[in-house]
Amino acid sequence: MTYRARHLLGIEPLHPVEITTLLDLADTYVDLNRQAVKHSDVLAGLTQINMFFEASTRTQASFELAGKRLGADVMNMAMQASSIKKGETLIDTALTLNAMHPDLLVVRHPNSGAVDLLAQKVNCAVLNAGDGRHEHPTQALLDALTIRRAKGRLHRLNVAICGDIAHSRVARSNILLLGKMENRVRLIGPPTLMPSEVRELGVEVFEDMREGLTGCDVVMMLRLQKERMDGGFIPSEREYYHRYGLDPEKLAYAKDDAIVMHPGPMNRGVEIDGILADDINRSVIQEQVEMGVAVRMAAMDLLARNLRAAATDGAA
Repeated sequence: MTYRARHLLGIEPLHPVEITTLLDLADTYVDLNRQAVKHSDVLAGLTQINMFFEASTRTQASFELAGKRLGADVMNMAMQASSIKKGETLIDTALTLNAMHPDLLVVRHPNSGAVDLLAQKVNCAVLNAGDGRHEHPTQALLDALTIRRAKGRLHRLNVAICGDIAHSRVARSNILLLGKMENRVRLIGPPTLMPSEVRELGVEVFEDMREGLTGCDVVMMLRLQKERMDGGFIPSEREYYHRYGLDPEKLAYAKDDAIVMHPGPMNRGVEIDGILADDINRSVIQEQVEMGVAVRMAAMDLLARNLRAAATDGAA
């Protein structure tokens, strides 16, 4: 086995071989999930706790389904109505969790670095389900699996990531992963939605969408993250769609077989044309949702194997 990490906190520490290992295993879970009986016992006897300090119906449901299909005991903790609201610190939460003896902890948090801090204090494997503007590793992995299955490879592709780059942990994780796998990454968006360190990311930057999409194999649209904006980043949604919303006319500048992606939830008519989003010949947005469950199953499977290996070594 070529995946030895104790946690999955981000894409940055992963080696390309580890990424490939995880995607290969996820492929087998895609097959399992398409069968009439979608159940395995690889996590039987293990406890998975989902802690979402920030709401996310899609990601939480995907992790919950992944754990249950692998046979884990899954518990969702409603953190938005918990003792955190009463002043409990993250360290206190970690101590409480340790007393419960979970094996897998899935965490989403609005603050960058919070999941990493929690991982240092708990006695179990931690999976980052998104922390602030930092990373969202399983989203990048499911995007990678979607691309690999659609294009037949995950290297030497031209990938455009378009929209609200500055506020997007999805963009950061995808930039890291695609770069590790030898792809050419282009960022497209207005200067107000580009991170200040964009020139240090090893990407090409375009303000004109048609220029940026020219010759691309993959077009990845991002949601406008209004909840993270504290000022006038765009003149109006109508103007934004005119310049940066994906429609058939702009997509025509990409390759004829280019695929269209979006992590969801979508703002139709703002980031993407609704008809294009549903185009079964170009859009792989629904496939991304399907790949999400398989990737999260693979990630928890690999981390559980490492947990058991560590326990065996410790007993020896």
